[in-house]
Amino acid sequence: MTFRSYMEDALSEARAAAARGEVPVGAVIVSPSGDVVARAGNRTRELNDPTAHAEILCLREACGSAGSERLPGHALYVTLEPCAMCAAALAATRIARLYYGASDPKSGGVAQGARVFSHPQCHHVPEVFDGIAGEEAEVMLKEFFAAKR
Repeated sequence: MTFRSYMEDALSEARAAAARGEVPVGAVIVSPSGDVVARAGNRTRELNDPTAHAEILCLREACGSAGSERLPGHALYVTLEPCAMCAAALAATRIARLYYGASDPKSGGVAQGARVFSHPQCHHVPEVFDGIAGEEAEVMLKEFFAAKR
């Protein structure tokens, strides 16, 4: 089987989030068969919900569709390194693979900061692949915040 990246789909969700005035983070979840089963961009401001990160919204949608709190064999593509909250949620769903774009030195929870997957309390560790379209995701974030200043 040939690897196919779905990061462009996640970047598209991030662009849509930016257009709504949200921090431009986008995510998609792909089933083991290669179907996109969930997609979302950040909606924290729109929903007045600090948990409405792109990853969380995708997990809710994918778990609802699957009829299960677990997503074995699934992959998440997200434009920014997940925060500690999102990383913990990914571990709870038993997602198989995490692909992320830009690193997040300030709020990351995977390779930075909390490093959720390295804690003994973490019951599941997905395969992690970083830097997928990271430069494009980083530029989008920097431009968004520069425009806010």
